[in-house]
Amino acid sequence: KEKVLNFLDKFEGKKPFVKIGMELYYAEGPEIVKEIKKRGHKIFLDLKLHDIPNTVKKAMTNLARLGVDIINLHAAGGSKMMAAALEGLTEGSNGKRPLLIAVTQLTSTSKEMMNTEQLIPGEVIDSVVNYAKVAKASGLDGIVCSPLEVKLVKEACGKEFVTVTPGIRLASNNADDQVRIT
Repeated sequence: KEKVLNFLDKFEGKKPFVKIGMELYYAEGPEIVKEIKKRGHKIFLDLKLHDIPNTVKKAMTNLARLGVDIINLHAAGGSKMMAAALEGLTEGSNGKRPLLIAVTQLTSTSKEMMNTEQLIPGEVIDSVVNYAKVAKASGLDGIVCSPLEVKLVKEACGKEFVTVTPGIRLASNNADDQVRIT
């Protein structure tokens, strides 16, 4: 917490958008979200919820009360889960709900992994675009995807459909856990 807040205190004037992932959230809980929000930052809460629809709905209702600006879930949970999440997020927010976006395929997922471990045939881009279409049909605002997939997602879902690419890494600085990078 101290390290994060000290880093964010270096920004005077315009405050950057902050992505709070699982590591920080699980270590510090909802209080870290409230503290960063209080300091004037917009927040993308990157918890990638994936569970049965009712559980995700209730979780989103609670998370909406934190006042974050963007929150996500896994598209693999299906259209009923995504619709339930949107319902919970809308119920929990006081008039202005956060954007709800879906993780399609993790950027660590290769074609081989998708084909052999997830038993999804074809190319990763086809899976990403399919998940994006399901997310849009479920009422979501957008998806998380690799920068390599943005163009085709926009073609399939429209220019207004949000594409978030928060994990961009240079190929020369890859930690070997990402395979669809730019």
